[in-house]
Formats: sequence, structure tokens, C-alpha cells
Amino acid sequence: MRYLTFALAKGRMAKKTMELFEAIGLPCEEMKDEGTRKLIFVNEELKLRFFLAKANDVPTYVEYGAADIGIVGKDTILEEGRRLYEVLDLGIGKCRMCVCGPKDAADKLKHHELIRVATKYPGIAKDYFYNKKHQTVEIIKLNGSIELAPIVGLSEVIVDIVETGSTLRENGLTVLEEIVGLSARMVVNQVSMKIEHERISRIITDMRALIQSREQDGR
Repeated sequence: MRYLTFALAKGRMAKKTMELFEAIGLPCEEMKDEGTRKLIFVNEELKLRFFLAKANDVPTYVEYGAADIGIVGKDTILEEGRRLYEVLDLGIGKCRMCVCGPKDAADKLKHHELIRVATKYPGIAKDYFYNKKHQTVEIIKLNGSIELAPIVGLSEVIVDIVETGSTLRENGLTVLEEIVGLSARMVVNQVSMKIEHERISRIITDMRALIQSREQDGR
């Protein structure tokens, strides 16, 4: 039996994901050692391999078959646009991708004015404004604190992830339009889905049942 390889986005999401995997009988004790410098973690008995990667890289590992299964945020899936199967919403890491800015920018959005949009997610922003709103905008790619852009006059609005909205409020900004709801998703390599169909389908089925039972219990 070949190893089934999982790529997990580093951080809180990976920890919560491993709790879910353990709950459906797919543990990996090596990952619990926080002092380890290992890059790949193995469950020899079940022939499973896990590795942690930057979120942006997870869809790439999955598309090219370096990982059979990936766990990553919906925002990354949309932005990267890789060829893979998105098979399950894990219901963790819930937040929203939104258009945000000062309240007076709402009219510019409503009247489809030519505006500048600052974002870490140019792909998502372009798709939203060009294909859904049919509004011509200038998109400015930033890597740091996006909220700064409208405050210093670099852009009229921003496209960014919103969890609580407290950072926006503290800086005089608000959610103007919601683009899409986000959460952690399970993605599968297209070839792996064929050659490991039985094993991967079982994981999807067990995970779906776990998520549904937890939702019913209100967890």
C-alpha cells in the first residue's frame, strides 16, 4: 500500500485539522512534538504522511501530485486557481472576503466609478469587480497592512479577509460589500482521486459525518 500524503496549511488551521483527522482514526503522534524540526510526519501503520506548508503553496503541491490531499482556506483556492477537486468544507477558520473602506466609498461602488482597490488577493478582486460587478477598477497588490491603503489615500477601498471587523472599526473603515464566505476546505489531486478512490472517499465520508455530527451538537 502506498503512502497517502497530506499537505496542511501551517498555523492554527493545521492544528484544528489534525484534531479532526485524529477523531476519524487518522492520528499522527509525530506532529504533537512541538520541538521537532522534522518536515514530514508519518503514521507507518496506516501509511499516511503529513507535511506543513505555506497556505499559498498547498494547492500547488496538490495539483502536481506531491500531496494527494490538501487542507487550505477557500481564499487561497480562489486566488491560486489550481486544477484540483474541492471536496469538503471543514467548517473551521470561518471568515469573509469583503470589500471594505470608509462609508463614503459606498456611493462609488454603487455608481460603478473608476476606483483603486488595494488587496493581497488580486485574483479574487479582479474576478469580483470585472466578472460579477462589471466595474472597471485599478487593482493595487499589497503585502502588508491593507487597512492602511484608504487611510493614506492609496486606494478608495480594499478587498480583504474580515473575521471580527474590529481592526476595520478601529481605523474608521467598514464592510461595504461581501464577496464570499471563507473556511478551510479539503482539496484532492485529480489523479489521486482515481487511483486511491476507495481510501480517499472513505476519508471524505468519515470527515463529513464528523462535521455534521459536531454541527448538530453545536460544537
